[in-house]
Amino acid sequence: MRILRITLYLLIAACFVACKNDPKTKKPEKITIDVPTFNADMAYRFIEKQVSFGPRVPNTPSHDSCAAWLVRELHELGARVVIQHADLKAYTGEILKAQNIIAVYNPDAKRRVMLAAHWDTRHLAEWDADPERRMEPILGADDGGSGVGVLLEIARNLDVHKIENLGVDIVLFDAEDCGQPQGGGGFPEQKDTWCLGSQHWSKNKHEANYRPMYGILLDMVGSKNARFSREGVSMKYASGIMNKVWTEGQNAGYSSYFDFAKTREIIDDHLYVNKLAKIPMIDIVNRPVTSQTGFGKYWHTHDDQLDIIDKKTLTAVGQTVLNVLYKESAGAF
Repeated sequence: MRILRITLYLLIAACFVACKNDPKTKKPEKITIDVPTFNADMAYRFIEKQVSFGPRVPNTPSHDSCAAWLVRELHELGARVVIQHADLKAYTGEILKAQNIIAVYNPDAKRRVMLAAHWDTRHLAEWDADPERRMEPILGADDGGSGVGVLLEIARNLDVHKIENLGVDIVLFDAEDCGQPQGGGGFPEQKDTWCLGSQHWSKNKHEANYRPMYGILLDMVGSKNARFSREGVSMKYASGIMNKVWTEGQNAGYSSYFDFAKTREIIDDHLYVNKLAKIPMIDIVNRPVTSQTGFGKYWHTHDDQLDIIDKKTLTAVGQTVLNVLYKESAGAF
């Protein structure tokens, strides 16, 4: 595995005086941090595997099969895996048999960072061009699949290239995309129908006193020419973290992806992690400059398939997050 070497120069503001007429200043100390290289081919394979199960909608066989695969894969990637089962009520009144899947690395480390994505897919295609297919579930290669694929590749790196002085928890939320569509979808308007898995986790964390330093959510991080702006909820609750991650992304050569423009608040899993769990979390999410929905043209349509996934985008996000983790471990982030 090729290693990306990041060299930092830390200025030490301490003066040592040998004698009154001969002051000497210590030179800057050179620190080298080894960061694994993100493998976009592996991330793509992880996305491809998820899509092969079909739509991952709660209470379906494909959802159950994908959950079992995710648990097995994370075990094989060296994590301590926790499965959080929950019966969650959808806006339709249906009880969803949901599973939040948590992978723990370095469980004894006090300093921790939380990474998250949702692994379920939308049960409707309400923005599809074909009205006759709008009631069908989508494959969700990007919306669901890409965030999980990037996190699984990060997990593989954490297994192969052991990280020190930092614990990392990967939380895969379920039932994020089961929310009520605009207009109610034939049901009375209800509040908080989205992100049911993260709402449950935020009220019932997998560890009672769980308190990471911060969290990073990945959502729709795989399409070509993606644009990750500084989204409103992230800036409201964790602007310092967002600015540092965006600066890291730009410094790593991904300025065409990480845009410092501010965009409006959105409802996503990080909203409830911030509000209910009181954990500062940012959202890396694709927000195109021009779009009817505010998201990609494929969003909640049957175009959300493997052919929209771009490995350059996966690399931009995955390498940036890896840089953050390994710099955090070295105390340089």
